[in-house]
Amino acid sequence: MDFDIIARMKLSILIPCYNERETIETILSRVEAVQIPWEKEIIVVDDCSTDGTQDLLQKHPLRSKITHLILHPNNQGKGAAINSGLSLASGDVLIIQDADLEYNPQEYSKLLKPIEDGVAEVVYGSRFLSGDCHRVLYFWHSVGNKVLTLFSNMMTNLNLTDMETCYKLFTRKIYTQLTIEERRFGVEPEITAKIAKMHAVIYETGISYYGRTYAEGKKISYKDGFSALWCILKYNLLR
Repeated sequence: MDFDIIARMKLSILIPCYNERETIETILSRVEAVQIPWEKEIIVVDDCSTDGTQDLLQKHPLRSKITHLILHPNNQGKGAAINSGLSLASGDVLIIQDADLEYNPQEYSKLLKPIEDGVAEVVYGSRFLSGDCHRVLYFWHSVGNKVLTLFSNMMTNLNLTDMETCYKLFTRKIYTQLTIEERRFGVEPEITAKIAKMHAVIYETGISYYGRTYAEGKKISYKDGFSALWCILKYNLLR
C-alpha cells in the first residue's frame, strides 16, 4: 500500500475497561505514544468501574486525546463494551486493546503490516507464534487456551494458533458487519466464528505477552473457559 495512502488512513483503537485504575493512565499514554503513519481514533468504554477508573478517565490529562469516551451505567461485560465501541468507530481499521498492560501497543506496526501490504482483512496477534518475550505464568491457562483454539479451529476450519488473543484487527469492511451478542469473554470465539463465516482473509503475527496474575487484577476464570466451549458450538453450529 502506498505510504501517502496509509498516511491518510485512520486506526480506531477500542479500549474496553473495567476496574483498571492502576493501569488505565499508562495504557492511554502508551497508545498515544505509538508512532505510526495512521491517524488514531481512541475509543474507551468503561464498563461501570467501581474503583475510580471512570473519574480518572474524565479528569486524565489525555482526556482530550480520547475521541469517544463511553461510560456504561451498569456492568455488562467485555463483549457489551466492545459492541458499544464498535458502534462509534470510524477507522479504516480497528484494533481491540485491553487496558491491563498485557499487550504492547508498540506492536501495532507489526499487526498492521498485512493490512498495509493489502493481503489481509483480519489480523490476529498470536501469543504462541512468537520468539518475543512472554511472562511465565499459569500452566493450565496456556493448556486451556490451546484446547479452546483447537476446538474453535475444528469448528471453523481455520488454523489459528491463538483464538483467545485480545489483539484482533479488522478492516472496516469486516468490523461494520460484526454485532457482538456475548456479554463476557465468550466474545472471542463468537468473533472468530463470525469472521470465519464471512470468509474473511485472516493472518496471524507473533506478539509479546506481559501476562498478569490474579493478585494483579486478572479477571478471566475457568468458568469462562466452559462458557467459551459453549460459544464455539453456539456460533458455529447453531447460528
